Amino acid sequence: MLIMENQITKLDFIGVPSTDAERSRAFYIDTLGLRPDEKAKTEFWVGDTCFAIWEPEKMGIPFTPQKNAHIALHVDDIEAARKELEEKGVVFGGDQTIENPVCYMAPFTDPDGNDLMLHCVKK
Repeated sequence: MLIMENQITKLDFIGVPSTDAERSRAFYIDTLGLRPDEKAKTEFWVGDTCFAIWEPEKMGIPFTPQKNAHIALHVDDIEAARKELEEKGVVFGGDQTIENPVCYMAPFTDPDGNDLMLHCVKK
């Protein structure tokens, strides 16, 4: 077992790669309704977790969208949230919301192809 003197206690931010930070900002704030950061133009919040938009190509790193590790965005009513986003032009990865024994999931991507999903734990 790994014992660390300084234990990891929380998640500070999630990096969201983008080819166009302004477009990503509009999607995450205007389309998804996430709370913009008061101090940083390319950061926004989901509860206590910060999303930080960054452009890898500006740092000499080839852009690659985040795939197969869907960021799960909690909603209380997945069908209502899905319908609202579909009306805003978001395309989901399938006609049906996925149901498993524990939760419901509705995968989609942001404008850069990063994998996201709406997620709702069964009550």
